[in-house]
Parts: sequence; C-alpha cells; structure tokens
Amino acid sequence: MKSPLLTLPGAVPAEGVDEGVAAHYGDLFREQRALADGTGFVDLSHRGVVAVTGEDRLAWLHLLLTQHVSDLPAGRATEALILSANGHIEHALYLVDDGATVWAHVEPGTQEALIAYLESMKFFYRVEVADRTADIAVVHLPAGSIAEVPEDAVVRETPHGRDLFLPRADLEAFAGQAGPPAGILAHEALRVEQYRPRLGFETDHRTIPHELGWIGSAVHLQKGCYRGQETVARVQNLGKPPRRLVFLHLDGSEVHLPVAGTELRLADDGPDGRKVGFITTSARHHELGPVALALVKRNVAVDAPLVAGDTAAAQEVVVEP
Repeated sequence: MKSPLLTLPGAVPAEGVDEGVAAHYGDLFREQRALADGTGFVDLSHRGVVAVTGEDRLAWLHLLLTQHVSDLPAGRATEALILSANGHIEHALYLVDDGATVWAHVEPGTQEALIAYLESMKFFYRVEVADRTADIAVVHLPAGSIAEVPEDAVVRETPHGRDLFLPRADLEAFAGQAGPPAGILAHEALRVEQYRPRLGFETDHRTIPHELGWIGSAVHLQKGCYRGQETVARVQNLGKPPRRLVFLHLDGSEVHLPVAGTELRLADDGPDGRKVGFITTSARHHELGPVALALVKRNVAVDAPLVAGDTAAAQEVVVEP
C-alpha cells in the first residue's frame, strides 16, 4: 500500500520491506527527537491489518498463539507469535480486542500467509478472519503524545506509545492535526534503542523466541498447548537458546553504517577470526550515535569487544547467555 502521506513536504520514500511509507521527511534526528519528546506521529500504513470477529475469537486465538488471550480484556494491548511445529517464529502479531473484534497489525506483506494459516485452523469455531489492510491504516503516536485520537479509531496502547487502527480514508485528515510527521527510520532507531525485535529483521528461518527476549512479552509460559510449545518448554526448562540478542554501540568515527547481515567477529581474533554473529538492524540514533541489534552465539562473552566488518562494536546484554 502506497501512503498518501508520501506527498507531504520533504517525504523521502522508504525502500525494501517498508516501501510505501516515508523513510524520513528531511531531518532524521529532528524526527527522532520529536518522537522521544512525545510529539508527532509515524505513518505505518504499509503494515498488514487482520481482524478476527465472532464470539469464539479469543478462545480460538488462544489455541493458536503463544500468548494467553482467552480472557484478554477489551482495550488491553498484547503481542503474540505463531510458531512452526519445531518452535521457529513464523508470525508476530500486535493485538488489541475492542470488545467485538480482535485487531492485529503485522509485518508488511505477511498478512496473506497469516490469514491462510488461520483459515485452515477454523474448524467448527464461530470466527471470521478478514484482511483489512485496504481500508484500515496503522499510525503510531509516541509515548506522552497528547494528539487527539479520532472517535472511530481503535487504540492499542503500550509503554512505547499508541498504535491507532484508523480508517484509511481519514489518514490525511489525521496527519493534518497530529503534529510533525516522523519517518520509519526514526521509528526504527527508537526501536533499536528499546531492544525491541522485529519479525524478518531480528528473525531468520530458525529463530526461537528465547533468543530475542520474547518470553513473557509475547510468549506465555503457563498457558495451554499450541504449535511449537514443546520447543519453548524444553529450552525454558532444560537448556539455553543457541543465540542471543545483543545491543551494540558502534564506532562513530566510521562513515558507513554496517548493514543488516554484516558478520560479527571477536576483535581479538582479527579480520580472519571466526564468525560469532551478525547485525540484524543498524541505525543512527540522535543521542547514542551509530547503534545496532545483533544476534550472537550464546557463549560469546558479554564483555567481549566485537568487530562488525571493519567497525568496532561494544555489547550491551539484552538476552542473558
């Protein structure tokens, strides 16, 4: 979906998976500072929107998701995963129930596969699943925002701000009164600062929830059976994940930012040392400078200096080894 807000002054289109919204509106650091101060908004209208209705919606989703949602109160935000039979992450859903409908936003382009899976699991349950991406847009308001929320918007409130499920036809009017726009790059920089993983960025085909710190926030350990639960329980009770998410402070003297996929090595081993991990997301932060999230092997010492390509990197622990 191509956002109409790409016509706003200074808008530079994003590329890759975030194509369809603005990367920035001319001043990346100003946009970050505005979000950090609780002003402005982020256009996330390229994200997929899935709606589940019917009286069995919460009980049914409870059987499929990693999160405990059978008694989810109306208006309470949560997040959940769908795993493969082997416990690998396939989908990430950001949910809220408005009392009649469960609304979820998901990564751009993933809603069709998600809906296909949900449809295959309906059986006799009284539920309906719909792709609402064409008529509902997601907009993010940062924590502390006092922007007025339209009456017809569904609100998903989290510690990091509010996600609005807004009629797509109202998107331009909302932008006109919501304050200065911030692009997806500013949103991503703050996500990295907050250690928040993103499907398709911090995940690959073999990622399990423990590696990214999704236990608790997206995976409930005391709920009933769901696909992939055996792996979750086995790692939680008997072992450790093979990799762990880390936050990296990157050498600010380097002109080029290491891109996603850049290999990490121990600094003491030199440029020919063995690979111990890789960058998943990198960003330029308005206060911290160049930063990144990365996956490293669990046994890498938490204080070990690393090198991302030619760039020195210092770790902060996100997931304990």
